[in-house]
Amino acid sequence: MKSAARLYAVQALFQMEAGDTTLDEVHEQFLDHRFGAEVEEGAFVRGNVNLFETLIFEAVNNQAKIDQMTDRALVAKWPIERIDSTLRALFRAAGAELVVGKTPPKVAISEFVDIAKAFFPDGREAGFVNAVLDHMAHETQPEAFAE
Repeated sequence: MKSAARLYAVQALFQMEAGDTTLDEVHEQFLDHRFGAEVEEGAFVRGNVNLFETLIFEAVNNQAKIDQMTDRALVAKWPIERIDSTLRALFRAAGAELVVGKTPPKVAISEFVDIAKAFFPDGREAGFVNAVLDHMAHETQPEAFAE
């Protein structure tokens, strides 16, 4: 259920940017039409609503901080504005989870790398996501990496 919540958070953040949708609108849409909804093709996974809400609200409330962290992890010629909007949404959701700090960073990184693989099954994006999130995790939770 937490994996589904992370995926939904990435999709919601993408939708907000691509469709110029507000946080309240996308929040309501996902709760009404995604979490456990029945569709012709079957049912959407229920997902963890609390984690979903934490990720989207924290991503929006801390977007400048998260984007700056992401920029520090990227090479100078590729600021966050130049990367794919799906990856931008993924970095914001993952950054929110790392900032909140309730999930061990290695777990959060692994979960978001899996999401990258789902969106980009044939590309090198998963490795890119892993490297950027590792950098961000070391910045937000250095104590988790201290020996």
